[in-house]
Parts: sequence; structure tokens; C-alpha cells
Amino acid sequence: MPEPTLPNRPEAALVQAAAGGDPAAFEALVRPHLGMLFRVIERILGNEAESQDALQDALLTLHRELPGFHGASKFSTWAYRICVNQALMARRKRVRRREDAIEDLMPRFGDDGHHMNEDTSLDWSEDAEALMKVEHDELKARVRAGLDRLSDDQRAVFVLRDLEGWNTEEIARHLGLTRELVRQRVHRARLALRALLPEFTPRVPEGR
Repeated sequence: MPEPTLPNRPEAALVQAAAGGDPAAFEALVRPHLGMLFRVIERILGNEAESQDALQDALLTLHRELPGFHGASKFSTWAYRICVNQALMARRKRVRRREDAIEDLMPRFGDDGHHMNEDTSLDWSEDAEALMKVEHDELKARVRAGLDRLSDDQRAVFVLRDLEGWNTEEIARHLGLTRELVRQRVHRARLALRALLPEFTPRVPEGR
């Protein structure tokens, strides 16, 4: 009985062959996941060219670390985590500092403790997937620009929590943060995006 072609071989067999230096096996292993891997990197970095570079670096890391992968999780899960790490490292290396700090987008409070601008104090939509369903290029560009206005730390936790679906515990463990700090950063990121993207803010009926 002939051996199955590379794409049809079991994942464990592809991992073993790729770890042994078979380039065709490595390509067959990573190709089905390239879209997902690039997506998470690009969401964190927000720049296509930088994301392509980070993906290449991540693939080199995957190839180098593959002999140490023993199948405790799916290959795609392991590769995904490495790509997240690579994207986060790429952001930390940036020397550019944004002039528009996240604090400029935070709601203002008066001496009585009430919001000075009630229009921007509405709850951020819990349906984070709405960010990925926008239909118009102009609005997509605004979403991307909004994400790019976040600080590196806030963008990272927002992407992982609201776009990639990680829970607070996972993010805290993976980034070496406390759960409370993760919650704070996600909350501040949501406030900032709410101010920048009122289209995604639920409207409160008049009279309430």
C-alpha cells in the first residue's frame, strides 16, 4: 500500500519528519495554518510589512524549536503561541512613541465625580467580533487606526482577550501579568476604542 502524500500524513508523522530536517514536511505542516498565524501577528502589530517580517522570524523559531515539540498540544496551538510571542517581542523593540497617549482618550470626570461627557461614557459593545465583521473599507481603516492608537501593552491584551478569545487567566499567565492588571488594560483599551469608534457604542434610548 503506497504511503499517503505529505499533506495527508498524520500530524505526528509530519512533525517527526520536519524535526529531522525534511523541508517538504515542514512546509506541509505549517502551510494550513499560515493564515491564522499571520492574522494574530498582524492584529498585534497593526503593520503588514512588520507582520510579514515577524511571521518569518516566527517560522524560523518554529523550525528551530520543533525537535522540542512533543505533541502535548496540537501543533497549531503551539505555533500560535510562538507567533504571539514573536509579535509581542517585535512591538517591544519599537522605539517610536505615540504622541497621542491613551490617557487623552479616557473619559473626563468633574469635581462631583460624574462624567463630563456623557456621550462617551456608554458601555463598550460586548460583541468584540463586530470589529471583524465591518463591511466597508473606510470603517475597517478606522478600526485599524483605533487599534494603532492603543499603547503596546493595551493593544496586546485587547487583541488576545477580545479578538482572539483568550480568557483573563490565559493572558495573565502568558504575559506574566496579574489578572487584575490584565483586566485594567483591557478596560482602558475598550474605553479608548469606544471614544474613537462611536459606531460600536450601543445607544442609550432617550429619557434614560
